[in-house]
Amino acid sequence: MLEKFEKYQLTFGPTQIEKLNSLSKYLGGDVEIYAKREDCNSGLAFGGNKLRKLEYIIPDAIASGADTLVSIGGVQSNHTRLVAATAAKIGFKCKLIQESWVPHEDAVYDRVGNIMLSRIMGADVELVDEGFDIGIRKSWENALKEVTEKGGKPYPIPAGASVHKYGGLGFVGFAEEVRAQEAEMDIKFDYIIVCTVTGSTHAGMLVGFAADGRAQNVIGIDASGTPLKTKAQVLEIAQKTAKLVELGTDIRESDIILHEDYAYPYYGVPSEETKNAIRICAQLEGMITDPVYEGKSMQGMMDLIKKDYFPKGSKILYVHLGGVPAINGYGYAFRNG
Repeated sequence: MLEKFEKYQLTFGPTQIEKLNSLSKYLGGDVEIYAKREDCNSGLAFGGNKLRKLEYIIPDAIASGADTLVSIGGVQSNHTRLVAATAAKIGFKCKLIQESWVPHEDAVYDRVGNIMLSRIMGADVELVDEGFDIGIRKSWENALKEVTEKGGKPYPIPAGASVHKYGGLGFVGFAEEVRAQEAEMDIKFDYIIVCTVTGSTHAGMLVGFAADGRAQNVIGIDASGTPLKTKAQVLEIAQKTAKLVELGTDIRESDIILHEDYAYPYYGVPSEETKNAIRICAQLEGMITDPVYEGKSMQGMMDLIKKDYFPKGSKILYVHLGGVPAINGYGYAFRNG
């Protein structure tokens, strides 16, 4: 479906799928859990899911004649880290707006983890005291104007690259990649677990897996705490992406499966249950998940398995989207492990 779209290679290639034997056994052994390691997908600044999206956005940025990538996220945004890394890789400047989306405990929250990496990579980082929202932000629009006023040529990349016209393409490709790996492994996954916030990762998967009738097998775990907005944005991105790739079938609201019970207490703030899920996964599999996204999707998957949401014998693909550098901003929460 993606043959007509130009791609700028930022990742190593297909990501590894590994079986999580110990976690599967810990959760009763009635389902088989696998992980697709998007957190290990590149040598650019610890990698992560945003690079799949940027691979289809960067050709447009280069063709536009721009010289500065301008994006936005929270203080510990994985997305802005990878925009900074990509800008460095392609020789662009980078302007980042980092809004205070997360109430935090650590005094060094704005000096470690993702934001530290972005600064090391040369990004112009601006801290803005504004709360969380997945929509288009005034501070980002102001940053675009500022770059222009200073003689630069900005290229706009919204939060998570999600509402960019090409934002969903990378995870259409993800689904195609999974199908090829399933054929190699002689396996078929019954469910795909993904963390959902700004929406284009989930949306791209919907379109990609709709091609073989598995759109409703993509199980989103909301980490936004604004599920109505998130679900509406997933639908909008998926429908636009489906037209773009000429899917040939409609994406409907009923295709979006989004579990809303695990985002508490706030976006970016891990509950005790989230922290426990992070510890269990780490201690059983040596696989680290973060407090903002993957810890919550891990918690959600584990809880759904315990509640027999998935039929016995199901093969579940947990998609590890990356984001682990953010855990450095949560030193107090994990001070004793």
